Amino acid sequence: MEALSNILQPYKAIVGTVAAVVTIGQMFSGSFLCYDIYKQKGTKGVGIMPFIGGLVMSVLNLKYGFILRDDTMIQVNFVGCAINIVYLMIYFNYSAQKGLVWAQIGAGGAISAALIGYSEYEDPKLIETRFGTIITAFMFYLIASPLFNLKTIIKNKSTEGMPFPIIMSGSVVTFTWLLYGIILNNSFLVLQNVVAVMLCSAQLALFAIYPSKPKGKERKPKAKKVD
Repeated sequence: MEALSNILQPYKAIVGTVAAVVTIGQMFSGSFLCYDIYKQKGTKGVGIMPFIGGLVMSVLNLKYGFILRDDTMIQVNFVGCAINIVYLMIYFNYSAQKGLVWAQIGAGGAISAALIGYSEYEDPKLIETRFGTIITAFMFYLIASPLFNLKTIIKNKSTEGMPFPIIMSGSVVTFTWLLYGIILNNSFLVLQNVVAVMLCSAQLALFAIYPSKPKGKERKPKAKKVD
């Protein structure tokens, strides 16, 4: 990896800038799902997990930014928090199960509060590594979550309900950070994003194999009226 790092060193600034830009761009990928919700006037086929997960991830990374005293990380994740709150408001507005949505949002808030509370009591010498590991584990969970319904996807031969814009943008983001990790010769960052790229690739492969709608739900041509 060190040899590849040396080869890519001249491109460090470019790759770093691209990684930052696509990370911010990924935060807006949820707008495609919100547009689908708006068009159908409901949340059918669109899960809330990408929005709750996005908010929790932004909150945790915001806290991590304060731990590292990284202004860029703080600013980016503050924007991420605001964007995901808007997404959740849209989802809640069109959801037919508002009680369930409140419960799911509450669960996400409880997880965030518990982890932030833990960070306040952890040993300052250990918090950076341990909190970073927690965020990484949670990131893997979010990326892999669409695969939890793999049995249903194979049974229905459809990727309906899988958030393609988020998965696609996530693939681009993790790949750029993988390159940046190689340039930095940072084994932790490389391992983190290798796993993320593999998970995203597995999900993209499902889109290549199965259509977005089950065959039974494809629109049939309307019968012509007989005079």
